[in-house]
Amino acid sequence: MSEEKKQEQDRQAFLVDTLQKLLGQDSPTGFTEKVVTVVEGIAQDLGFATRRTNKGNLVVTVPGRENGRKVGLCAHVDTLGLMVRSITADGMLMVTKVGGPLLPTLDGEYCRIYTREGTVYTGTVLSLSPSVHVQDDAATRPRDEKNMAVRIDEKVQSKEDVLALGIAPGDYICYDPKTTVTDSGFVKSRFLDDKASAACLLTLLWQMHETGTRPRYETYFTFTVHEEVGHGGATLPTVDELLAVDMGCIGEDLSCTEYQVSICAKDSGGPYDYSMVIRLIKLAKEQGVDYSVDIYPHYGSDVGAVWHAGMDCRAALIGPGVHASHGMERTHLDGLQATLNLAALYLDLA
Repeated sequence: MSEEKKQEQDRQAFLVDTLQKLLGQDSPTGFTEKVVTVVEGIAQDLGFATRRTNKGNLVVTVPGRENGRKVGLCAHVDTLGLMVRSITADGMLMVTKVGGPLLPTLDGEYCRIYTREGTVYTGTVLSLSPSVHVQDDAATRPRDEKNMAVRIDEKVQSKEDVLALGIAPGDYICYDPKTTVTDSGFVKSRFLDDKASAACLLTLLWQMHETGTRPRYETYFTFTVHEEVGHGGATLPTVDELLAVDMGCIGEDLSCTEYQVSICAKDSGGPYDYSMVIRLIKLAKEQGVDYSVDIYPHYGSDVGAVWHAGMDCRAALIGPGVHASHGMERTHLDGLQATLNLAALYLDLA
């Protein structure tokens, strides 16, 4: 086996292992301490300096070969989730969304309830008409916040029984990602948005550590923790250019596949920087990276938060194609590798 082939295999192994570590941590927006600690440990073990912001973002500083410009890469490690809204008289937990989960896909999902005292209980997200043998509207009742609740795996029959467990409004409910990596190279899991991209950034750090390479300019890798609620990028380090790495959309009227890196020309907040998009396309074309260019119709990213906060920077967005976003998501290792390759080209590693 050639040295180049072995390094490629080692990189993919690190990528998959890192992605599984991130997906193994429950981290809905506002409940991200554990996953940030995991990211922090990986970056520090690779020899990079890190710092946490007051808001909870993790910033990894990578020295560049040249002075004069500062560049940023960002990916978010917060995910969708649920929170206890109220407790019913018979001991069910009514929920409120954290971010924008596709609630119908959660019917029947196992979950964990985290109390503020640190106790973790298990349960199941269910429709309030869960049985075809009992309710006439079991198949037709809306799957929304008013009509779904969590059944706790404890002997409870009343609101008082639930309160006695220490469960209260405001407690986080985290549903199972059900991560699977297939022999054919697919990664299917909830929360690939955006832990797949976060794993790519950590793998870039691994690549620099293993090869002794550095980006052309000083670069801040920021792992944000409020993207799913719209303001994750509001406090990023000040840079001249920012490349957000987030999931690429797949679906009707879009060209991206799970095997490609998607370059976003425009999302629901408007167009990304035209010159950066052109540069990314050129790099992908010249170096044979499988890519597509798309417009995401219902999408926002940390770039929008950065610009709304007033940072004077150019910005663009790339990411692996992810199918069924905010539901049971799936991507392919080819798409993750393409994303890694394009991000490395953008940084001009040498």
